Amino acid sequence: MKIINTDTWERKQIFEHFSSFVDPYFGLVIPFNVSKAYQFSKENNISFFAKYLHDSLKAINAVDNLKLRILDGKVVQYDVINASTTMLRENKTFGFSFFNYDEDLNVFIKNLESEKERINNSNELYPPTNTLDCIHSSAIPWVNFKGERQPLSGRPDSVPKLAFSKAEKINRELVMNVSIHANHALVDGYHIGQFAEKFQHFLNQKN
Repeated sequence: MKIINTDTWERKQIFEHFSSFVDPYFGLVIPFNVSKAYQFSKENNISFFAKYLHDSLKAINAVDNLKLRILDGKVVQYDVINASTTMLRENKTFGFSFFNYDEDLNVFIKNLESEKERINNSNELYPPTNTLDCIHSSAIPWVNFKGERQPLSGRPDSVPKLAFSKAEKINRELVMNVSIHANHALVDGYHIGQFAEKFQHFLNQKN
């Protein structure tokens, strides 16, 4: 992790402008072609959710601005962004997870499964680790949404939010809408564009 000197930062004025907002988050919903990712997961008998979540973390970790957070009033850039996602229990409640990102998909899946087991054997809402070096994400596979709004805690926040919709066939391709919300003091539309390009690239890869 490194501390950004906001006095000499090229986006100092942007940061100060949006930091004064009650709600500095902006959001977009972007359609992604997940045909190859879905096929890869079925051919390799792995979770489709694990595949696309891993690809999203690969994309997040490839965009510096999406690794920025506000910590104790300072802007910091983390070296690695991990996963924090809601996980459904059998009784249809959920728990918040936190598990380490790894470039190796198989290691990532083991980390995910370990956290899933912890949640299924607990009634705790929050994970033991709950730091800012993560992405908050949710899968909503029952609905093909075209708009999505995140709840606001009322406390200062700087962690980007992802939500993944139900995937549906469109012109013989499997398409999944993904919403992304980010703090505009740290992230602009340009950086979301970088994420979108990289995410689609990773979704098309066979790993």
